[in-house]
Amino acid sequence: MPRSSLYCRLIYPPTIVHLLMALLLSVALPVRAAGDDADPVNFSDLPRDELLSYPEWFNDPFLDLRADLEAARKAGKRLILYFGQKRCPYCHQLMDVNFGTEADIVEYTRRHFDITPIDIWGVAEVTDLRGRSMTERGFSLREQADFTPTLIFYDERGDEVLRLRGYYPPYQFRAALEYVADEHYRRESLRDYLARGDNRMVFDAADLNDAPFFQPPPYNLERSRLPAERPLAVFFEQGDCHPCDVLHGQSLQEQAIAEGFANFDSIQLDMWSQTPVITPSGERTTASRWASELGLFYAPAVVFFDEQGQEILRVDSVVGFYRLRNVLNFITSKAYLQEPSYQRWRVQRAF
Repeated sequence: MPRSSLYCRLIYPPTIVHLLMALLLSVALPVRAAGDDADPVNFSDLPRDELLSYPEWFNDPFLDLRADLEAARKAGKRLILYFGQKRCPYCHQLMDVNFGTEADIVEYTRRHFDITPIDIWGVAEVTDLRGRSMTERGFSLREQADFTPTLIFYDERGDEVLRLRGYYPPYQFRAALEYVADEHYRRESLRDYLARGDNRMVFDAADLNDAPFFQPPPYNLERSRLPAERPLAVFFEQGDCHPCDVLHGQSLQEQAIAEGFANFDSIQLDMWSQTPVITPSGERTTASRWASELGLFYAPAVVFFDEQGQEILRVDSVVGFYRLRNVLNFITSKAYLQEPSYQRWRVQRAF
């Protein structure tokens, strides 16, 4: 019996607002001012002027992760490593919204988890769970914390059981906490766990937003035998999806972003549909099965492939203009050919 039904009790219900959003996409959504937490997925993602502070109940960053894991185990908890940046707007959103205004999330997290913070730019020494030492920055690079905040959840043995790349709004963050605390990862994926919620994430494909650079079906994306002329961007979305509405009504309305995607073979799939797809590797499947194989649970998610059909990078959490622009620059400049690590590329560019 689960210890709590945190997710199912508190997941966002559908509203008439979502039904009207499709009619309003021709008008860009207003950018929220920093600190306005009414809408957790619609905010400016420019670097913040103020430095982020950790909640007082986070672990002190002594950075001996073996000791942190043992302390969590003795307390009957699980360990989470939080990788962040002091000016990262997505990190601020996690602290200000999920850990700042959602008392139930704070209580549940403190009851079931210990969190150790890692500064991805830090030079303090970290001793990892296998006893190896390196700087915080080196550890972050090794763990491929490409998008902050990255949260890695460990079981009592120190094995990774879940990774969240980027910021997720409260209703999905609650689900992730319960998914690990109640050990659902032993039986099913987070995607399947989310789909079993009261407000199932299965919607009408007709509700999907459109974009002028999306290519029409049929979706033969095979490029392993004969390379394509351009990279590929696959948008996995769903109907009645507020974050999808925000992406289309805001970031994709920016000329630089729209022009960037026009340089890709860009397609849109309903991640829960039975739409036939031939994947970049040549496999015949459906949109739903492919999304499941990719481990996608958040919409919208954008997965980028090169001309030969190899995945370059994916963005599968809340994303705004600034982050999306950097991702497009990384791919369109072909920087990944010299530096496959997006995080290491960012370190080299010193931003």
